[in-house]
Parts: sequence; structure tokens; C-alpha cells
Amino acid sequence: MQNFGKVAVLMGGFSSEREISLTSGNAILKALREKGVDAHAFDPKETPLSELKTQGFQAAFNILHGTYGEDGTVQGALEALGILYTGCGVLASALGMDKYRCKLIWAALGLPIPPFVVLHDDSDFAAVEALLGLPMFVKPAAEGSSVGVYKITQKGELAQVYQQLRDQNLHGEILAEQFMSGGEYTCGVFNQTALPTIRIIPKNDFYDWEAKYLRDDTVYMCPSDLSKADEALMRELAVKAFAAIGGGNTCGRVDFLKDADGKLYILEVNTLPGMTSHSLIPKAAKQMGIEFGDLCVSILQNAFNK
Repeated sequence: MQNFGKVAVLMGGFSSEREISLTSGNAILKALREKGVDAHAFDPKETPLSELKTQGFQAAFNILHGTYGEDGTVQGALEALGILYTGCGVLASALGMDKYRCKLIWAALGLPIPPFVVLHDDSDFAAVEALLGLPMFVKPAAEGSSVGVYKITQKGELAQVYQQLRDQNLHGEILAEQFMSGGEYTCGVFNQTALPTIRIIPKNDFYDWEAKYLRDDTVYMCPSDLSKADEALMRELAVKAFAAIGGGNTCGRVDFLKDADGKLYILEVNTLPGMTSHSLIPKAAKQMGIEFGDLCVSILQNAFNK
């Protein structure tokens, strides 16, 4: 195995996803150490990022979720410091964090996305409800892990939920998105190759924070229940969607919805997927025979080959 030098596992940070980042980071730290990597925990909330250089780190395994960690900010800082890092670069990270601008890029390339509307203070909320139908989802464009996601089921509810989100001062535009009833799926991408697809079946109303991180009754089907044709199509769309934002040879995950007629739609992209026991990239990699520790080493190796 390559000598990676002294490696910082960047975890924690300042975002609303701090606790999930710490969970992912500690799992990665343990796995890297078991593989003989000189890995150390590094939390930018506790230690200035500039200390990476002072403390002699050669590379960083970035698992900082959310704002600051996966929106291009820390990526730019690491480049300025001359520290190699895992994951997408500045541009792809910034775009991936912004669901609205991702949708614009994918739509321009003719890739399938769910119908949506950007909401404003002067929006005609009744008209949006009529256009997209009920139920629908409302979400901030630049938060992760389902932070601020609401499912609207009643007429007249959209304006109230919009105001609640505005009052929370979350990041990005507020989007209303058409509901798709055919199922939730995800497909990982690594080194421009799609991993096996996963169908996600939450026991609660939708795949929210609780279903992602806290519950043990969320069902993950890997291999999924897609036909061979749809499996191939989803993998193809995942690679195209990730490449469209400049994902390159790094690791990411593209989430999908299927409508009642079985058509697939690209929902969003995650340029820094979670690495917890519940996380989806490790599940898909395991289906291919790649154990968690080997996956972590491969992702770290990628930082030296970008």
C-alpha cells in the first residue's frame, strides 16, 4: 500500500450536519488506522484549518458534511494550503451543494428532473399548488441530509411552510417539487463508474433525517428492484449527472425518484456521501465485494491521483 504520509480526517465542522460528520469521520479514522494509515482526527471547529500545514499533514480525508464542508469553501482553503484532499474540487462541490443550479444544468443537458418551482415572497402559492399537485415537497436548495424538507399534503399549506423555512434562515433558494410515488433510489459513482443501485424504503413518510440516521427499520434493497434496463439507465444517468457538475474521478452519489408510470428522474447529487453504518456508498461497494476499509483507502488514494 502507498505511504500516504500524515493524513487528517476532517470531521465535525460548523454545519447542521456536524454530528453525522463526526460519526462518519470516526468510522473512517478507525478503518484507515486498521489499514496502517497514519490518520488523525481533525475538527475545524476546534482547530484552525491552517494548523494542517503547521502540524505536517500531507493529505486530508474530507468528511465535513453540509455548509463549509462540501460547498467548495474548505476545498478552496485546502488548495490554498497545498493539502491534497479527497472528494470533488471547488466547482463541483459548490454546484453539488446547490440543488437549484444542479437542476438548471441537468435540464439544459436534457437529463430528466422532477418539475419544480422556485418560491419567493410574492409567489402565487395557490397557483404553485395547482401546478405541481399535492402532495409536494418543499426544501431549501443548499442544505443536506433532508434538513428543512417538508411534505405538503393540504391545500393552502404551502405559504405557511414557505414562511417557516424563510424564518429558519437556511441556505439557498426555497424549492417546491412535484411528488413522485414510484419509489426512492440512489446510485453511487466512483472513478466515473456507477455502483449498484439501491432502493430506499423508509417506514415513515419519506426518507428524512430520522430515516437516514436514527431508525433501523429503513429498508435498503441492494441490488434494487429495478429491471435490467432501468438499472442500466439509472447507472448511465448517475454517471452523466455527476460528470455534468465536474465530479471527475472522485466519489459521489446521485439520488433518483421514480414516478407512478415507472419513469426515472434525477433528484439531487451528493459530492461528499456519508460513511456511517447506515450510509449508502458503503452498502453499494459491499455488494461489489469491496469492504469498508478498502473503500476508504481507495477514496484516499484518489486524492493523490486527481
